[in-house]
Amino acid sequence: MTTPNKTPPGADPKQLERTGTVREIGSQAVWSLSSCKPGFGVDQLRDDNLETYWQSDGSQPHLVNIQFRRKTTVKTLCIYADYKSDESYTPSKISVRVGNNFHNLQEIRESRHQESQQQSKWS
Repeated sequence: MTTPNKTPPGADPKQLERTGTVREIGSQAVWSLSSCKPGFGVDQLRDDNLETYWQSDGSQPHLVNIQFRRKTTVKTLCIYADYKSDESYTPSKISVRVGNNFHNLQEIRESRHQESQQQSKWS
């Protein structure tokens, strides 16, 4: 299930933040991963460097959990994936689920990716 983007496809999230169009709130959350190789964890996932990344190390599904300390409205989610660099490690399907805890998560968006897509946004 997808909805039309309100943010232009391919728009630079950092530029949108500088212009006040969006506000980055990831620092207000606790991030955890289902698995990661040493040196390829949450810090690399969130460091704003396109040369560093999260690399899972375990069985699927590979999960990124983002928990806010209080109820928080998220209007846009930006995910960068570079097929040319990652090839077979680039996710082919991304599912966004929300809930009050791990036991009541419900999928609100699913995106299937192909080689030509490098960045996805949901609004």
